[in-house]
Amino acid sequence: MTAQPPLPVAMVSDAVPLGLAGSLVLDSTGGGTVYLHGQMSFAWDGGDETARRWTAVQLVQLKAATLGEIATVFSVTPGTVWAWGKMLAEGGILALAPEKKGPKRASRLSADTISRIVELRATGLSHQRVGDAVGVSEFSVRRALKLAAEQDAKEASEAAAALAASEPETPPVDVVQPELPILPAPVPRAAERTAAGLTECAGPVFAPAARVPHAGLFLAFPALEATGLLSCAKETLGALPNGFYGLETILVDSVLRALAGEARAEGATGFNPEDLGRVLGLDRAPEVKTIRRRITQAAATGKAPELIAALASHHLGNAGPGGENLAAILYVDGHVRAYQGTKKIGKLYSTRLKFPVPATEETWVSDAHGSPVFLVMATPGASLAGELRALLPKLRDIIGDDRPVLVGFDRGGWSPALFAHMKEQGFNVLTWRKRTTDDVPEDQFTEVTHLDENGQTRTWTAADTLVDLPLTTTKKTGEVFRIRQITRTVPTTGGGTRQIHILTTDHDISAGEAIYRMGNRWRQENQFRYARMHFALDSHDSYASGDDDPERMVPNPAKTKAYAKVLAARNHNEAAKSATDAALLGARTPAPGTTDITLTSEMVNTINAPRWEAQTLLEHAEAAHKAIPAKLPLGDLAPGQQVLDTETKVIHHSIRMAAFNTMMTLAREIRTNTGYKRGNHEAHALIRQAFHQSGDIDPTVPGYLTITLDPLPTHAKTAALTELCEHLTTTKTRYPGTNLTLKYAIKTRHQLRNIKS
Repeated sequence: MTAQPPLPVAMVSDAVPLGLAGSLVLDSTGGGTVYLHGQMSFAWDGGDETARRWTAVQLVQLKAATLGEIATVFSVTPGTVWAWGKMLAEGGILALAPEKKGPKRASRLSADTISRIVELRATGLSHQRVGDAVGVSEFSVRRALKLAAEQDAKEASEAAAALAASEPETPPVDVVQPELPILPAPVPRAAERTAAGLTECAGPVFAPAARVPHAGLFLAFPALEATGLLSCAKETLGALPNGFYGLETILVDSVLRALAGEARAEGATGFNPEDLGRVLGLDRAPEVKTIRRRITQAAATGKAPELIAALASHHLGNAGPGGENLAAILYVDGHVRAYQGTKKIGKLYSTRLKFPVPATEETWVSDAHGSPVFLVMATPGASLAGELRALLPKLRDIIGDDRPVLVGFDRGGWSPALFAHMKEQGFNVLTWRKRTTDDVPEDQFTEVTHLDENGQTRTWTAADTLVDLPLTTTKKTGEVFRIRQITRTVPTTGGGTRQIHILTTDHDISAGEAIYRMGNRWRQENQFRYARMHFALDSHDSYASGDDDPERMVPNPAKTKAYAKVLAARNHNEAAKSATDAALLGARTPAPGTTDITLTSEMVNTINAPRWEAQTLLEHAEAAHKAIPAKLPLGDLAPGQQVLDTETKVIHHSIRMAAFNTMMTLAREIRTNTGYKRGNHEAHALIRQAFHQSGDIDPTVPGYLTITLDPLPTHAKTAALTELCEHLTTTKTRYPGTNLTLKYAIKTRHQLRNIKS
């Protein structure tokens, strides 16, 4: 008996195998046919995605092949085939129909909506607030602003093209410079890297290059030189151990990154090393581990406080805008930097967060314009009054002579004894009066004025008087300290008014100037806020820590709790006294209609018993409070407490101070030396935008390094940047580590047209 041979698995020669007994044949239209044991079992037409998915699910259920083999043949993942099966089981075959691509409804971003979003955003509202007002999401607001910007750019391009077509093609009068290569390979520095351990550092070397990213950072060098960071660091820290990246390069790189919005060492990952390297005159900018290692080596010298002091002397030794004496007025305030790590750090009360947190505290000194001048790392838990007393000798050394200095601070430094001490040391006090006091009579108020540095006359109504403050250290003798008090009447939230008092030991300044200078103390608060936003002021630049001094005397928390019991006992005693007096009065008063009173000693003792008991409790509470020591060694209260590394932090703070003062200088130049009408409101934003602008680097002219930046998006901003470049060129600043004088320019429309062509 003959046996019939088995049918072939596939009836078509170009079929794709599907398991052991199946195959798939695809046609040119996208359709397909599945054969099982040589017989056609499933088929679908091109474009019928529902049938295709249903076929895949049926093959899985028939176990014609494994899930992975079926997914491979259908060009999907196994998870997709599994999801198709779940959709079929839950919703039937209609659930396998593919969803329509694209938006499911008409876009809400109509032309009117986009215009409204642009108007609201121009008022300063956040993206979320604008979205809530218009009725769209925050993402839609960002998309609408992008569409509006693209439309404006398109219209500006079309207008420029039309203007160019209408004007004759006349070349500019400028000297024609040789064409620069676009982003050439960096200058090879392999030999210097190989010899890095034998030489102190590699110097900057520039090659001609066009369209260099971040070329706008070159604008910072004239203002950076004025801060004195590089010269003071070289004088105090000396040189780092031999390596490719020297101290000057590390500091310049750190300042430029801070100005570009990446103040932390980790921010180096946000830049292409070759792009930032071109600005530094190197083949590559240093990376994170190199920056950390070199900053740690600088901190290891132990001279970070000397660097800060040298920077302060340099800053106060220069004349301010208009030739003013920057050392005449200083502001002092503490700044609490919260810690979020795992180390055991002491807690401090944060006025910004409104509760105690593990933190370190720094005492900052700023000039009259709010620019940082000096800082010290405060002792944990120290008061501002105590820090001020310790700070005075350092400030006197920095100032260098005996000239009187007006020092402003807030109520945290309140101490009449400190005021007297500051007066003896040649420092005048400017602060707010603490605690309540009697109001000044209205007939003593007069109108006072002050002409500020911008030429604006400011007017207030104030009373100028003298008051006596008791010296806490000599309270028993009745000794007082006489000080000048300037009083203003200000409105309250409830609709009424109250008096606020400014205290100063300076009798030479007018009352109007004292009020103005006290209000200017908020410039220091603004500096903290701006530095947190743009320069990562509160970041932890080092993970190192050390043991706190276990012998350091700290306030005893048991003393505070005992004093709370004393206050409670006093309140209870007063209440018992009032109740006893009322009971005795009632016992001594005859009943209505009678004149007889019966009052025995036993009755009086019964009435007075609660009062005697309350008095006994008060005496015991006061005795217990007195027996508890006010301070204890830290080791007894918090054994193992640590303090964060300060040397590395001070090095980073010196860099941030230089970056902040560089930004302030350039913003002031925009306001005073350009015709930019929005300079009072947008100077900082304009400078930050200019820092990220691309441009050309041209070292071909001997002795000069010419930086030609690309224009900004608007004519007004480009004109302002052009005026700034002209002013910065007149400073004749040399690039650090070279003999090249920096020259700045902005590309003209003719140059841009030639580049595009």
